[in-house]
Amino acid sequence: MKEKSLWKIERPDRWLLVGLAIVALTARLLPGPRTVDDAYITFRYARNLITGHGFVYNPGERILGTTTPLYTLLMAGLALLSGSRDFPTLALGVNAVAGATAVGLLYRLGKRFSGHRSVAVGGALLWAIAPYSVTFAIGGMETDLTIALLLAAADAHLAGHPRRMAVWCALALLARPDTAILLGLLWLDHGWERLRQHRPTLLLKEGMITAGILAPWLIFSTYYFGSPLPHSIAAKSVTYRLPPTADLIRLLQHYATPFFEQKVLPPAMLLGVLGVYLTLWAFSGRDAIRRNRRAWPIVAYPCAYFAVFAIANPLLFRWYLSPPMPFYFLLIIHGLWITILTIRQAGRRLASVGLAAFLLIAVGSTLNAWELHPDHGPDRPAPEMAWFQLELLYSQAADIVRTQARPGDTLCAGDIGVLGYRTNMHILDTVGLVTPAATRHYPADPAIYVINYAIPAGLVLDLDPDYIVILEIYGRRGLLPDAEFQARYRLLATLETDIYGSRGMLIFGRADR
Repeated sequence: MKEKSLWKIERPDRWLLVGLAIVALTARLLPGPRTVDDAYITFRYARNLITGHGFVYNPGERILGTTTPLYTLLMAGLALLSGSRDFPTLALGVNAVAGATAVGLLYRLGKRFSGHRSVAVGGALLWAIAPYSVTFAIGGMETDLTIALLLAAADAHLAGHPRRMAVWCALALLARPDTAILLGLLWLDHGWERLRQHRPTLLLKEGMITAGILAPWLIFSTYYFGSPLPHSIAAKSVTYRLPPTADLIRLLQHYATPFFEQKVLPPAMLLGVLGVYLTLWAFSGRDAIRRNRRAWPIVAYPCAYFAVFAIANPLLFRWYLSPPMPFYFLLIIHGLWITILTIRQAGRRLASVGLAAFLLIAVGSTLNAWELHPDHGPDRPAPEMAWFQLELLYSQAADIVRTQARPGDTLCAGDIGVLGYRTNMHILDTVGLVTPAATRHYPADPAIYVINYAIPAGLVLDLDPDYIVILEIYGRRGLLPDAEFQARYRLLATLETDIYGSRGMLIFGRADR
């Protein structure tokens, strides 16, 4: 039977999708923009692109410091079409639509994956209000777009539409490089299937679709930047200093609390909750693979994502934790459905009641991680984790520097998003995202670290900026005690804050000015 398109759907599904889309849009538009620092890096690339400076962060420096070329180009295109340069608001609109689309795709995938409408509704509803989705939608990040593309690729594979899958895979890889974890699993399964069918020519043609979409970017970025790989990947790998099991522990906590159970349960119970969820994942996977052999990449993806990041052990920014979650939601809910049906061979009515009870608890626990009146930013309901006090401080610091800076002055910082976007100055980046020279000073002496990031004095002295803005804790043991630094720079202002245990945000200028 011919597969129905996404829009040719039954009436009950149509109304469910409308309702889910309304919930998703409301959850993303109600809080208003609460833009995180990394999003401003992408915005500055987009702004420079449309103002004729090229695909650069600092005009004249061809360095790829963003990991999301697709989102950057999308933001630049929308700014050109709309005439607006308010990138945080443009991003909120894009992300609200992308988030609602992702919720609809999760419903479609859930129904296909499990064969049950109730399971699909549960997964889609929870993702519509999930802080790990909403926070980065209102934060201006590419997270919702990336996840929508991952869901589209997984759904196309499960439905047996390899050409559609090839298109979505290419776009997902342009949205974020870590999508390669799921995409690799999908292509592994599809390639094995084609080889078993003795149809390698078809596999080659389908692969060429993905390659054809990626080729323009790969050719351009190799010519323009020297490599299609973002410099930020290499920079982050040597700049931050973490214990070897940091990501393992953080991921275990994350997978134990997909619905923010830590808000309502004592820590001692969370290990047991993780065991329950992993058991449900196993039940779900076994049933789904029996129904459709192509389901195994979807089942394996949360585990593969866990393994890759636990082994690589990078600094886990909050948005890194989002991609596997909608799939994990679906596996947990489907596993619960299967479990209830299996116990004493209960009927679907009892299974529906049990699932509804769980969803009520999960929704309540998730909403408990929202605030009706956040203590900073717009006085509107928002997830607690949509925290952007640091960005607000950097906005104040940017205004102070901007009033004193002269044309051509340089600004050095560890967090460059807000500062670069608001001052539009030439930025010297101590992490090395857009300043490759900084990476020569890492790995740094372990003695200068108070937290997982510290600035060596030699790095700043070599860059020789006109202004410096840092959290005090970044320079406490390395930069600030250095005699040459103290002689070359004077403290212009201190903004009070204890973020990360810091003793303020410090703004320095050259002493000879």
